[in-house]
Amino acid sequence: MNAEQLQKTLHASQYAEQVLSLHQSVLEHDYAIDQFQVPLSTSQIQQLVDDNLAAIQDEITWMRVLRILRARLMFRWIWQDANQLTDVVTLTRELSDFADICIVAAKDFARAPLIAKHGEPVGYNGKIQDLIVIGMGKLGAQELNLSSDIDLIFAFDEQGETNGRKCIDVQQFCILWGQKLIYLLDHITADGFVFRVDMRLRPWGDGSALAISHVALEKYLSQHGREWERYAWIKARIITGGQEGDSLLDMTRPFVFRKYVDYTAFEAMREMKAMIEREVARRNIADDIKLGAGGIREVEFIVQVFQLIYGGAKLELQDRQCLVSLQHLGEVGLLDSQSVVDLEDAYLFLRRVEHAIQALNDQQTQSLPTEPELRQRLIDTLGFTDWDNFIDFLNQKREKVTFQFKHLIKEKGLESPIESYSQLESQLNEILDDDAKNLIHEFWYGHAIKKLPAKAVQRLKEFWPHLVEAILQSNSPQVALMRLMPLVESVMRRTVYLVMLIESKGALQRLVKMATVSPWICEELTHYPVLLDEFLSMDFELPSRHYLEDSLRQQLLRIEIDQVEDQMRVLRLFKKSNVLTVAASDVLAESPLMKVSDALTDIAEVSVIATLNLAYQTVAKRHGYPIDAEGQRCSLEHMAYCVIGYGKVGGIELGYGSDLDLVFIHYMDEQSDTDGQKAISGFEFAMRVAQKFMSLMTTQTLDGRVYEVDTRLRPSGEAGLLVTSLKAFEQYQLKSAWLWEHQAIVRARSIAGEPTLRAKFEELRCKILTLPRQEETVRQEVLNMRQKMKDHLGSSKDQKKDGIFHLKQDAGGIVDIEFMAQYVVLAWSGTNPDLAHYSDNVRILEDAAKAGCLSSDDVSALIQAYLSERAESHRLALANHNMQVSAADWHDTREVVCKLWQRLIDPTATFALESE
Repeated sequence: MNAEQLQKTLHASQYAEQVLSLHQSVLEHDYAIDQFQVPLSTSQIQQLVDDNLAAIQDEITWMRVLRILRARLMFRWIWQDANQLTDVVTLTRELSDFADICIVAAKDFARAPLIAKHGEPVGYNGKIQDLIVIGMGKLGAQELNLSSDIDLIFAFDEQGETNGRKCIDVQQFCILWGQKLIYLLDHITADGFVFRVDMRLRPWGDGSALAISHVALEKYLSQHGREWERYAWIKARIITGGQEGDSLLDMTRPFVFRKYVDYTAFEAMREMKAMIEREVARRNIADDIKLGAGGIREVEFIVQVFQLIYGGAKLELQDRQCLVSLQHLGEVGLLDSQSVVDLEDAYLFLRRVEHAIQALNDQQTQSLPTEPELRQRLIDTLGFTDWDNFIDFLNQKREKVTFQFKHLIKEKGLESPIESYSQLESQLNEILDDDAKNLIHEFWYGHAIKKLPAKAVQRLKEFWPHLVEAILQSNSPQVALMRLMPLVESVMRRTVYLVMLIESKGALQRLVKMATVSPWICEELTHYPVLLDEFLSMDFELPSRHYLEDSLRQQLLRIEIDQVEDQMRVLRLFKKSNVLTVAASDVLAESPLMKVSDALTDIAEVSVIATLNLAYQTVAKRHGYPIDAEGQRCSLEHMAYCVIGYGKVGGIELGYGSDLDLVFIHYMDEQSDTDGQKAISGFEFAMRVAQKFMSLMTTQTLDGRVYEVDTRLRPSGEAGLLVTSLKAFEQYQLKSAWLWEHQAIVRARSIAGEPTLRAKFEELRCKILTLPRQEETVRQEVLNMRQKMKDHLGSSKDQKKDGIFHLKQDAGGIVDIEFMAQYVVLAWSGTNPDLAHYSDNVRILEDAAKAGCLSSDDVSALIQAYLSERAESHRLALANHNMQVSAADWHDTREVVCKLWQRLIDPTATFALESE
């Protein structure tokens, strides 16, 4: 060995002296091989562990060999650190790699005896369950110290039972597995330990179960997770557990990184800092370079508070490692370059001091030594001439950290309410009527405020001037105030929302603008304040189909099939939050009508697809699977079941308040039984799926309904069966259906279910629509049906005299255009089959022009009228208004529609619109 380097190593570490005395021959061999000069790669550390533990079956031997290997590596790392042959980042990475590899080795070694005794742990999903080990703290961030403990959490994917003779449930198996893993690494023998293991970061901490399921962890974080746990989970990393572990970690990300800019992280940080300061004072450990002022923890806090505030929006800030995230903070402009340099420099120095302290006696401490001998060893290792010189240098670093920390925790918005509030209040009073003033008075002096906790009242008082300022800047202050007051009352206990709106002026201004335009949006937010999470994080882009599918799939993935209430809640909030996003994009980003309708239709379709799958799985779990008409088993992937969308959903023209016109069709053998223990006929299976679908969709809960569903367009209407076989549907349509039912099929489209059956329906639809028909018969039937609708749903004579036009039902309105498109298909697709291809009115009319059935000018004018009327209908829906508008405002548009109606459908129609 290099004598000078050896002397530095032994001077730096009393622990190294002990290791050398016990293992001198092994260490000399290690030195001869790699000379302690080069870093170890992950694969090299893995090989070292594998070679040492190879073929060992005996537990005592296994534990002894791994502990000796740990001592050898610690000697190597202390040697490198004392002789400045490594750096902090390399050293902490190697330590963390060794910990990972030891954890995996211990997990694997502990498994075999448990399997022999209890059998393999099998989840209810049929999969063998693995022990998911989550590394927290410095292990999770791969920043382990020379003498760190390792913070772990144990989890598993799904509950179930073992399949051995001595059967136990999966949780108990994983608890025993975890206990043995801890023992193998943590237990102190004559050869020491491998790693101290700390499990206190698990849900509920000490005293709780040692292992937790994915579902239970998700429920804990969503319902009971505390702010300090968000800080802890920033550094969480899956060490073992494969794909299920990755899925579990993905689930925790929304808990840690909120979608919106989350300034509440400041308060949590201050509370934790205050708790640490009290502990420092109590234990008299001001010289602790981790917990003391300007220490390692403050650098971590600075980084983590930015991560929690902005990490949901800036994904680059979600990195676990402190130094990496510090660089990202500079790159995105949240810290200036000098601050980044100062904090990085201080952090690296503090971590080097930490290693030097821990090397002395292999103790988990960050306190500066008090004994003169140990102090001398420390400053010699760190390269200082005397203790005072070292302390001066250390204090310079800590002062820079303290400066940054104190600057950060000043609450920008919360400590400096708007100075001119009295002036704002006077301006508001000048423009409000008595009703609005009374509303404000009743709010501030009512029972609701008196019942609020003091902290919530304080937040509300801080928020109020900001709200008044934003309202005064709006086009309709009184309207905004009256609509927003119920919302404020509904969220005033959820102070996180108030903080967010204080700190994000843009979000508050958007909220006020939305309130002036749409009372419907305000009512949705008031009734379901959880939707504010989405509103505050919106980028006001319409959601893509892929995003919707992935979002709902992820939300439903971890809900057990029998957790109906949770399923209902997810479906309802998915629909409401995404419709709210569309509405915001419509109002604030002025998205095109067709794209708005496409997005609303996508939300409905994705909801229908997910609900059908849930309904099918639920019935199949209880009764087994049926067989189809060709004798194949109808698994979930081959369900022989589909949902047909009619009306607006079928025509890809959904509005904000639209219900769904649906018909259920199956392709099952109705007489054969399912293959479950509680077998039922194929017909009954199909019926129960439809009933379960309707229950999931339409049951009124605290979160409302997903959609209202109308099934009256099924064969024979309300008198018919809820679900129909494809064969029965075809026979009815070809032999018994009225023309108006074929008219409805123009706007029918398969939107969910088994692809083969959906394709068969589309073929049948085309066959029905292209049947030969007499034009005159079609014209008369369409005219008769249209007249009935006008008589029942259109404006009354008195309303027409008063200049009222029903945008949808009166002459020249939306339904006239829809009926003309349907007439085109029914009358002419027999000779022009391409007309039967699409279900939406715009493309039907465009195809009519391509086929020469209508002129391009007529089609363009008709489409323009249609889009204008539909756009107004969307605006009215957002404003909570009915479809009655001023006839004078729509005269020209109606005239275009009525002229074509006269030429195409009713030659006797007149144009005296104002006096009809």
